[in-house]
Amino acid sequence: MPRRRIRVTGTPEAPLRAALAALRTELGVPESFPPEVLAEAERAAAAPLPQVPDVTDIPFFTVDPPTSMDLDQAMHLSRRGTGFRVRYAIADVAAFVVPGGALDAEAHRRVTTLYFPDEETPLHPPLLSEGAASLLPDVTRPAVLWTIDLDADGRTVAVDVHRALVRSRAKLDYATVQRRIDTGTAEEPLALLKDIGEARERLEVERGGISLNVPEQEIVERDRTYELAYRAPLPADGWNAQISLLTGMAAADLMLAHGTGVLRTLPAAPDGAVGRLHRTAHALGIDWPHHVSYAQLIRSLDPHLPHHAAFLQECTTLLRGAGYTVFRDGDLPAITTHAAVAAPYTHCTAPLRRLADRYAAEICLSPASPPAWVLAGLDALPKQMADGTRLAGTVERECVDIVEAALLKDRVGDLFDGYVVDVDEHQPAVGKVQLDSPAVVARLEGGATPLPLGERLRVRLTQADPGTSKVRFAPWDQWKR
Repeated sequence: MPRRRIRVTGTPEAPLRAALAALRTELGVPESFPPEVLAEAERAAAAPLPQVPDVTDIPFFTVDPPTSMDLDQAMHLSRRGTGFRVRYAIADVAAFVVPGGALDAEAHRRVTTLYFPDEETPLHPPLLSEGAASLLPDVTRPAVLWTIDLDADGRTVAVDVHRALVRSRAKLDYATVQRRIDTGTAEEPLALLKDIGEARERLEVERGGISLNVPEQEIVERDRTYELAYRAPLPADGWNAQISLLTGMAAADLMLAHGTGVLRTLPAAPDGAVGRLHRTAHALGIDWPHHVSYAQLIRSLDPHLPHHAAFLQECTTLLRGAGYTVFRDGDLPAITTHAAVAAPYTHCTAPLRRLADRYAAEICLSPASPPAWVLAGLDALPKQMADGTRLAGTVERECVDIVEAALLKDRVGDLFDGYVVDVDEHQPAVGKVQLDSPAVVARLEGGATPLPLGERLRVRLTQADPGTSKVRFAPWDQWKR
């Protein structure tokens, strides 16, 4: 099943909490931080700020989900002649983590922050990730500051990166950003997010890149019960993502120019995979003329429409195979690009939540002579990140299944309407159904009759067990016979 982000509003009920706790135990998810790690974090948080340039006069702002406290990025946008200047401050995790120390060792064990519906398992102790290292508003923080100058079309014309002290002025969420821009109440540094974001989106189209606006699954507590719904991304989500992509591309170019680095790479999808998507589009009633590219089609879809949302979920299958590729001493790898970005790209903007980003930042700060600890750990990084990313993917998939089962456990036998969004090529009676309501995508087993891909179907819930994370449906016609 394609991975879907999931959020919980309110306090999960006991069976759901128990199932999520069992999942953490089953997967061996780290629990509390060891005492020596917490002690080192306390010392790091209490240490004086580094002696680096002070740019706290620049009014940075952050854009994140409302409840987020681990704020990796803050930005300031301005005009520069006919073009633009993007200042992008990234949390300077290396200012707090001593190479080879307890914090460093624990980060290499955890690799990435894991997000569960009821809590998260952070990469770094919250004292740092949600405190001293986080780019929270109205406090001075050390950062890796990228300054990227763009021309009027949004193309990069100059890049600079160095350490600095920054101070965010506002913690904004996506809905607030969208509302202020739409109503014309945003001041220029925020209003320019739309101008720059749309310019970068046009360039993405030009180079054949792809941004999937996959709906986010959300669990909302209402009247002591829970509901599942989809949240389609706002345009502001995409504009914000373009700033991160811009920085990741600039970092990759810097690494490639100096011959040492770590890239996020993705090979082009095989023809068979694209052909399968053509068949899925046809089945879902989506017009995909042969002269229209995959990238063009994606941009024409509306994630608010159920059959478009279903297709966007299926498109995530083309992103499988992404990995981390390291190189050094000018020996460039065979693949240097990320197929969805359609350019060289690296992860460098989320060091509070991802181990590789700390390495990428240090390489970019000293591209001609990266620190010894970076070079010593570079070769092992791809496997560490692959293992951590695989665990994060398992957590996401299992959490979706557990939550769906918990919310449907009292409705076994009920009928629902939905779309058949996937059919197993080898078992045509097995596939997936996306319900109209609630927002569930689950296994559908049709017995001996092939499932009608892309068609509406009434289905019966046959299983919903939070303990086994299983939700199963069967076509209602099968039960009528």
